[in-house]
Amino acid sequence: MTRIIADISVSLDGFVTGPEPGPDNGLGTGGEALHTWAFSGDPDDRRVLREGTVRSGAVVLGRHLFDVVDGPKGWDDTSGYGAGEVGKRAFVVVTNSPPESVRTTNLDWTFVTTGLPDAVTAARERAGAASSDSGKDLDVILMGGGATIRSAFDAGLVDALTLHLAPVVLGAGTPLFTGGAPRTLVQRSVISTSTATHLTYDVSPVIR
Repeated sequence: MTRIIADISVSLDGFVTGPEPGPDNGLGTGGEALHTWAFSGDPDDRRVLREGTVRSGAVVLGRHLFDVVDGPKGWDDTSGYGAGEVGKRAFVVVTNSPPESVRTTNLDWTFVTTGLPDAVTAARERAGAASSDSGKDLDVILMGGGATIRSAFDAGLVDALTLHLAPVVLGAGTPLFTGGAPRTLVQRSVISTSTATHLTYDVSPVIR
C-alpha cells in the first residue's frame, strides 16, 4: 500500500531553513547544519538515508524548493535526492506555472498547477506504477519545502511524518509548523546519532 510520508530536517527551534533562504542559499544562513546527518559516515545515519530513499516511488516538492535544486548551485550527478543510494525517482512539483526551462533534464519532472492534492494524487499514481515495476510497495515522499509539508499536513494528506531533528538552534528561518488543527501523532521509531535524532510518527486524521 502506497503511503504519503513527509520527510524533512528541522532545527531544535522548529525551522527547516535558516534566515534569508533563496535560490543561491537554499537552506538560508546556517541552514546547512540541518543536513549534516545526510553526509555523515555514521552507519545509523547512512541506514536512515538509504531506507528513506529506497522506499520512495515518487517525490513531491514545492516550487521554491524546485528552484533551489534546479538552480546553478543545486543538484548534480553526485548530489540530490537519493544520489548514490537509489535510482532516479519521479518528481512532482506543485506550482502555479511550470518553469520555462529545466536545468536538470536528466530527472523525471512533472509540474502540477492545480494544487497540492492533485500533485499528491499524481505522485501516488507514479509510485503505484513504480511499485508494480519493482514488485514491492513504494511510498510518496513529501520532501519539502516547509510550506508544502505544512499544507499537506494541515489538509490531512500525510500518513506518516519523519523528522530529522538536528542539534542546532537557528533562531529564525522557515518554520515547519505555524498553528493549524490539533493532531495526534503515534511515535513509531527513534534513532539517535551524533548528528541528529531521527523521529518517525504515524499521523492521525484531522480533528474537526
